[in-house]
Amino acid sequence: MKRSAKLVLVLGSVFVAGAMPGGDLRSATTTVESGRSDDLRPLYANAADVAEGKRVAETSCVSCHGINGISTTEGTPHIAGQRPAYLWIELRAYKTGARGEKAMGAAAKSILSDEALLKVVAYYASLDPPQPAAASPKPRPEPLQAGKAAAAACAGCHGETGISKTAGIPSLAGLEPKYFAAAMKAYKTGQRKNEMMKPIAATLSDADVANVGQFYAAQKPAPGTIQKGADIGAGKTAAAACVGCHGEKGGPANAETPPLAGQDAQYLAAALKAYKDGSRADETMKGIAASVDDAAARNIAGYYAALQPQVSSQRKPLTIAEWAQRCDRCHGTNGNSTDPRLPALAAQRVDYLAKVLDAYRKGERQSKEMAAMSAVLTESDVENLAAYYGRQQARAVVYVIVPPK
Repeated sequence: MKRSAKLVLVLGSVFVAGAMPGGDLRSATTTVESGRSDDLRPLYANAADVAEGKRVAETSCVSCHGINGISTTEGTPHIAGQRPAYLWIELRAYKTGARGEKAMGAAAKSILSDEALLKVVAYYASLDPPQPAAASPKPRPEPLQAGKAAAAACAGCHGETGISKTAGIPSLAGLEPKYFAAAMKAYKTGQRKNEMMKPIAATLSDADVANVGQFYAAQKPAPGTIQKGADIGAGKTAAAACVGCHGEKGGPANAETPPLAGQDAQYLAAALKAYKDGSRADETMKGIAASVDDAAARNIAGYYAALQPQVSSQRKPLTIAEWAQRCDRCHGTNGNSTDPRLPALAAQRVDYLAKVLDAYRKGERQSKEMAAMSAVLTESDVENLAAYYGRQQARAVVYVIVPPK
C-alpha cells in the first residue's frame, strides 16, 4: 500500500472496491506476484470491470460456484461477497500451482490474464454475501458435557466425578485420557480380565471413551484410602523399581502411564497381583511384579496411596464459544473478516468449513497459523465450529479511502 493514503475497513451492507487516485486493475499485478501481502494496494474496479468479470466467470467458475457465488455443490465454498484480496491471493496460488487442487488449478489457468482474474475477483466480491444456512446441523455435545453423560454408567463404582469411595475400586479423577483409553481397550479385548468392566467397556464407542477420558482428566483427584498394616518406608524402598515409568512422586513420565499417587491402596495391591498372575497382560509389569510378594505389594501400594495426587497435564477442552473467540481474532467478529487478506467465514457452507478445518488439522492444507490453531481440534470441535460459523449472518465490507493529512 502506498504511504500517501490509508485504507480503512468498515463493516457494512455494500461492497466498494476502492483505489488510490490513478490506480487501475493492471497496477496491482506485479506487487501481488512479489509474494508479500503487505505489497497489496487498493485499486478501482468500475461497473465495466465487474461486468467483464461476470462474463469471464460464466465460462470458468459458474459450474461449481454458481453465477451468484452461492455454491450448491457439497464441499465447494460460497464466494459471493468474499474478501477480494483473499480471492485474488488464492486464485493466484491455484494458477501458479502453489495450491495443488487440480480442478481449481485448471479453472484459474483458463483465465489467461491476471487482469481478467482481477475482474472475476471484483465481480464475485461485489455480490451480496450468502445467507446463513436455513437448517444448521444440530451441534454435537461438547466433550466435557458428553463425557459426563457417558460417565454416568461408571458413577456407581467410581463416583460421580471419578473419586471412588469404595476400597478396591480405583479413582479415575486426574487420569490421562490416553491411559484411560488404553485401559478401556484392554477391557474390551480381554487383555485385562474383569467380568464387570468388559460389558461396560463394550458399550462405549471410541468417541465416548475419548469424551469420558477428557471428563475424568478435568476432575481434581482426592487422596486414596491407605491400606492398614502397610510399611510406608519399606514401600518407598521397594518402589524404586517403579520410578522410571511412574516417577518419584507417583506422577507418570508420559500420558500412557497411569499416575499412582493418591490411588486406592487395595486397588494398587490387587493390580500388582493381577500383573503377576497374568490376568492383566503386560510384559513390562509382569516382569516387575514377578518378584513382588504380597507383603511388598501391600507396602508399595500403601506408599503410593499416601502421596499427594497430581492433576492431569491434559489441557481442559475449550468450548465452541471459546474456540470462536480465538478464530474471530483473525476472521472478525462472528466470522466477518475486516482484513481483506483473510476469508470471511460467516454463512459459509458448513460442509466446506468442516472439510477445510479437517485438512488443516491433518496437515493436508498448509498454514503455520492454522496448523497451530487446528492441531488440537477434535472431530466434534470441527463439526461444531463449522456449524457455528454457518449460522452467522454474513456482512460485506466497505473500503473507505481516507485522504492524507
